[in-house]
Amino acid sequence: MTEVPHEPPTPEGLLDDLDVDPALATAVLEVEAHLAGDGWDQPARLYALVDTGALVRQEPVLAAQMGLDASSEEGSLTAVEQDQLPPDVPLEQVLETIVWPHGVTGCVAVVERLVLPPDVDGQVPEDPAEAEQFASNHPDRQEVRIVAGVTRDGSTYCALRLRAHDDDQSVVGGADLVPGLLRLLQATLEETTAGPGGEDGMTEEHA
Repeated sequence: MTEVPHEPPTPEGLLDDLDVDPALATAVLEVEAHLAGDGWDQPARLYALVDTGALVRQEPVLAAQMGLDASSEEGSLTAVEQDQLPPDVPLEQVLETIVWPHGVTGCVAVVERLVLPPDVDGQVPEDPAEAEQFASNHPDRQEVRIVAGVTRDGSTYCALRLRAHDDDQSVVGGADLVPGLLRLLQATLEETTAGPGGEDGMTEEHA
């Protein structure tokens, strides 16, 4: 598992929404900025969000390697990347099999998608394979990277980056930009089971 380093300040305005949990929004934007450096055509990813203060107390050696300390990071969240997801299974199906233990405060999912303008909604085939081909061939398609995060207290935040506008200042952030994905992520936190290491275990996946 890989920890996402805490990044420099995010684009101006993305944390100005008073209805957004700043710790969650910062964690989502850090993940987005971290992945942006690796370019496009990346696989879907899943991260556990852990309280940074708890991480410092429970994993002092790891925290020291990351340059974290309890006082400076109090109230913040650290994203810990999980094992690679199955490449042949849609992210939505993977999320339906996951249960996070109590030691996990929230989670973040990353996925790249093709989006189409609203005026073509009635033209999209119902068959998933045909719909994917339709989107791939549509001249007005847009490639977007979605980074969506949730916490146990119900907070949500998303960051979207279009491939056609691939710069930090064009990242769009908001609490409910991808409601369907956010609902799936929230469901992974509703039932909690202690993993092999007890309640402090990072994650547990049930197939």
